Amino acid sequence: MIDAPTIPLIGITTYRQDAQWRGGEDSIADVLPAEYARAIEAAGGAAVLLPPVDSVQRAAVIAARLDGIVIAGGADVNPARYGEEPDRHVTTWYDDRDESELIYIAQADERGLPVLGVCRGMQLLAVSRGGKLVQHLPDVTGTEVHTGGEHTGNANGFSSVTVHVEPGHKLSDLAPEKLTVACYHHQSVKSHPGFVGTAFSADGVLHAMEAEGERFVVGVQWHPEVMMQQSLFRGFIEAARVPAAVSAF
Repeated sequence: MIDAPTIPLIGITTYRQDAQWRGGEDSIADVLPAEYARAIEAAGGAAVLLPPVDSVQRAAVIAARLDGIVIAGGADVNPARYGEEPDRHVTTWYDDRDESELIYIAQADERGLPVLGVCRGMQLLAVSRGGKLVQHLPDVTGTEVHTGGEHTGNANGFSSVTVHVEPGHKLSDLAPEKLTVACYHHQSVKSHPGFVGTAFSADGVLHAMEAEGERFVVGVQWHPEVMMQQSLFRGFIEAARVPAAVSAF
């Protein structure tokens, strides 16, 4: 018999945007690639999807029932969130999702919940602490090696990038020193107050960071759910098994 209380309940944020249903009828839908939930389940957790919320009160009701939160990948963050005008390459963002996920991050901080930020999720974690983003990474690196798409030659559309994991951190307990990851991003974290950089690609792009202190708050610029890199998800789930303590971070 499964001991249900030992299975952490993990909320995963979702997109709310245009979709087609019932033979092509346009609609607004809350959606997310199934790989996220599958990765959480394979690591020993139970996944629930979190549609965007528009109030702290609603988020508080939901967060009170969770053991951890995943801030999923997706569209660019509105540059106004970090005090900048949009670059010409930044044309689409979703203010309702930005606001909702920032509320969820604040709730996780208040309740001491573990957080895993994936791609956009890592970027939003940085922004939530007053950090800034590189709005169009190819302008800095001179290549599109991180941006995915058809030019990669990979069937799934993701770029394959090798990252170096720094020793002595939570991530280094869960991943080898050199790791090939699946990437699909044209932005990156430029500054990250309150976080330590823990993985970098050869061109110096930050690919992982984690909060200072004992609490599990980890962001990765890659998509571990795509390559089913389960050690990271298992580490997150193990952190979610520990009763939350109120965090001052």
